[in-house]
Amino acid sequence: MHISIYNKNGLNDVLMVVFKKMAAVDQSVETGGDITIIKNKKDDDIVGFNLFNASHYLSGLTDGPVTLTNEQITKLNTLLTDSGFSVRLKEDASPRFVVGHVTSCEPVEGSDHLNLTQTEVDNGLTLQIVCGAGNIAQGQKVVVAKPGAVMPDGLIIWPGELKGIKSEGMICSARELGMPQEFKGIMVLSEDEETGKAFTV
Repeated sequence: MHISIYNKNGLNDVLMVVFKKMAAVDQSVETGGDITIIKNKKDDDIVGFNLFNASHYLSGLTDGPVTLTNEQITKLNTLLTDSGFSVRLKEDASPRFVVGHVTSCEPVEGSDHLNLTQTEVDNGLTLQIVCGAGNIAQGQKVVVAKPGAVMPDGLIIWPGELKGIKSEGMICSARELGMPQEFKGIMVLSEDEETGKAFTV
């Protein structure tokens, strides 16, 4: 999984590619040409890289999260090789925001508002997601931000834990998706919505 973000003005023509969440204090960097590799200080594991002067190498970049084409990935892999780095990108065009089906919903022990859900997202894949919305319920069709999703406010969704319980995404409210919020809680979709279908933010 990788996350690609481009911001021509704010970041001065830099494409950021992120593989893993990592605090800045734990990072080290290595530069070759216009590429800076970002590593975990402890084990040299590569957690991402930045491509400077990105528009010189890649056409069609637009501000915000970027879904890289096969052609762009091939170009980036060539640049990485030419800069002396062994990391490679793979195509990953699967949607990050999808229609989910809440197949189970149970209160989290010791919490007065959290619920543990099993939420199907596509092709039988089910994610365990902890949700704090008061209107979450079994059987609903909802909008799921899968790991790797970039929210409209720039927040990246990573697998994590709430109250010590693994959570593999986020069930979204309209406000979190940058849409008008008519009522408090998560966005509940029509029962007719297809599970796994891409949801356009």
